[in-house]
Amino acid sequence: MATKRKSDVVRVGLVQMACSPNPAANLKKALARVEDAARRGARIVCLPELFQSQYFCQEEDYDHFKLAEAVPGPATHAMARLAKKLHVVIIAPVFERRTRGVYHNTASILDADGRWLGKYRKMHIPDDPLYYEKFYFTPGDLGFRAWKTQHGRVGVLICWDQWYPEAARLTALQGAEILFFPTAIGWHPREKAQLGTAQHSAWEAVQRSHAIANGCFVAAVNRVGHERPAGGDGIEFWGQSFVAGPDGQVIAKAGANTEEIIAADCNLDRVEYSRTHWPFLRDRRVDAYGDITKRMVD
Repeated sequence: MATKRKSDVVRVGLVQMACSPNPAANLKKALARVEDAARRGARIVCLPELFQSQYFCQEEDYDHFKLAEAVPGPATHAMARLAKKLHVVIIAPVFERRTRGVYHNTASILDADGRWLGKYRKMHIPDDPLYYEKFYFTPGDLGFRAWKTQHGRVGVLICWDQWYPEAARLTALQGAEILFFPTAIGWHPREKAQLGTAQHSAWEAVQRSHAIANGCFVAAVNRVGHERPAGGDGIEFWGQSFVAGPDGQVIAKAGANTEEIIAADCNLDRVEYSRTHWPFLRDRRVDAYGDITKRMVD
């Protein structure tokens, strides 16, 4: 059973990394980066979405299903051993092979004693140019969850989930003090000059709004690099991983082009303060929200 954390100040580490076409090399790099984050005092470390490979969803290719593995499986077990060694919580995204023909975009949650606490399966699956995720991933069926770890209660959502206030709210309602968003998002190079600033600004703003509306910390970790696994222009991943406090202010942020580990001290007492002084959860009109379950309201 998880023990009570010793301090309400928890250092979060986000591993912003570039990913190569070599899964073994990516896993080795990720393990080393988690160790680096722990040396910097991080007690909870999160890796980016699908970090064991380049972002293969830029094309629809059946060969990419070979990248998937069971969860828990090899990558989860490696992270669990490291979590126990370092006494840190690790959030490790994995391309999950559930069974023949059923795959998920998943994250494993490992407690600081190495125990596997469970997994989150990405609920919202995009299908956009160079983001052909519906070809690969079955929508999640485990719901929105929060886990009590030795260093705080965490919720995990993945990339496209970050645009949905419903996902953040339902995770926060389970007591999440920190919402983690492992991510793989970037620019289409031909659009960057015209739309790039607005696209990135919207991405950061919507997640900062989740922090405000739910009175919790938000930690978004992205990859970097220009990847072209399908040829063509590829995607230029914009990095800029960040941590925002319950007031929405960014307290730590990485650059756009560099591999970095950012560390941010999160005083979890601020969650109590925020939810008391900005009592959005208290004042919700749960009796009036029935239409939220409808696609549209005519």
